[in-house]
Amino acid sequence: EVQLVESGGGLVQAGGSLRLSCAASGFTFDDYAIGWFRQAPGKEREGVSCISSSVGSTYYADSVKGRFTISSDNAKNTVYLEMNSLKPEDTAVYYCSLDQSIFPFVYNDWTGVDYWGKGTLVTVSS
Repeated sequence: EVQLVESGGGLVQAGGSLRLSCAASGFTFDDYAIGWFRQAPGKEREGVSCISSSVGSTYYADSVKGRFTISSDNAKNTVYLEMNSLKPEDTAVYYCSLDQSIFPFVYNDWTGVDYWGKGTLVTVSS
């Protein structure tokens, strides 16, 4: 059984930083993309960032480029999202997501994602 367990959410002031972690277990496929979607109140779930296991390439939504950095520790099967210069509009539930392709993240096709974590809330106050 695939499990994705997020941690690291919380309340931070605008301009601050947070680091999210996602520990993944139970999957056996070699090629996959793992990353983050987020959903703000009243808005659609959107792809934020992902990293490809096969080539290590990364994807970032335009709204977070230059502020967020995704990385992974393959030995620990853990992916991290370093979030800097946070803005109130970054407030959302952040979901760790695992799929065999990067396309759900790139095209915001959250319905196509294979596996989800339960989510962690990030609140950025102004």
